[in-house]
Amino acid sequence: MSMVDDPEVRDRIRIDASICGGRPHVRGTRVRVADILELLAEGVSKEEILADYPYLSEADLRAALAYGAAASAHRIILAA
Repeated sequence: MSMVDDPEVRDRIRIDASICGGRPHVRGTRVRVADILELLAEGVSKEEILADYPYLSEADLRAALAYGAAASAHRIILAA
């Protein structure tokens, strides 16, 4: 099963053309998956993120990570 097929990820990460320009975001917020990934890449701890965004949960952060991992695991097809 793919990470984006995980019910928790599907329930928490949304894509809606009218929110965040159609970019993946945490449901009920305007926090994009990319925002969370960038913060983590910059070394911001999950505790700091949760303090700055109290409406997010640890499960939201895990879902964003899973979504980002699945999005980067695209197939590469090489022509012969």
